[in-house]
Amino acid sequence: MNKIEHIGIAVTNLKKSNELFSKLFNKSHYKTEEVKSEGVVTSFFKIGENKIELLEATNKESPIAKFIDKKGEGIHHIAFDVDDIESEVKRLKKEGFKVLSDAPKKGADNKMVVFLHPKSSNGVLIELCQEIKK
Repeated sequence: MNKIEHIGIAVTNLKKSNELFSKLFNKSHYKTEEVKSEGVVTSFFKIGENKIELLEATNKESPIAKFIDKKGEGIHHIAFDVDDIESEVKRLKKEGFKVLSDAPKKGADNKMVVFLHPKSSNGVLIELCQEIKK
């Protein structure tokens, strides 16, 4: 793993949250993107070398809607940048981590992503991200 890629925060109202975080960071978000397969709209802020991703559910069955129903708004996941997501998944499986999908899939911000189950990582949802080469 190379670095923390971003921290994901689940929100109920993306517009209001963008306004709040814009005041906090003293800058506007640089990107909004829908990931239909996950039932989510995302918004990204760049803070130095780091990114914050706000996530709002687009339907009641989305993982973000379920998370908010169970735990409320707040930190949803920590994402780590990797060079080779498939070999990293194989390595982590051998180490005993539970992966939530059979294979990486396209996520927001031009990334291939896969999540590790929080039960295998001390209650923290971990996302692995690899930049999609064009």
